[in-house]
Amino acid sequence: MTEKNKFSIMHRTNGEVDCLHLHGYLDALTAPELESSIDKLIKDGRKMILVNFRNLDYISSAGLGVFMAFIEDLRKSGGDIKLTEMNPKVFSVFDLLGFPMLFDIDKEDESALQKFANGDIKGDV
Repeated sequence: MTEKNKFSIMHRTNGEVDCLHLHGYLDALTAPELESSIDKLIKDGRKMILVNFRNLDYISSAGLGVFMAFIEDLRKSGGDIKLTEMNPKVFSVFDLLGFPMLFDIDKEDESALQKFANGDIKGDV
């Protein structure tokens, strides 16, 4: 794996919310790792997922596809994926494809955690 393709996920739990902190480059080579992590959470009955992008430098369409793969089923089961702390470069990719209409994107984890605590689910995709 080249330096450019380094990717890691740090997982922590905040009550009922699983927080995934992404680091590095999320692309076609690394997207399966994120997909596997989210899939495992859902299979374990976890429905509230916060994804922090503070240390994510790049996202490709394959990375975006991971979020689309899970959001509909999560929301149907009363859960959600909330996204936080995107740098402007990563946000512009989400924005270009209209993702802010589909996902809650917050500036900080605390506001997303508060939305989960209030039962605020973005809605159907």
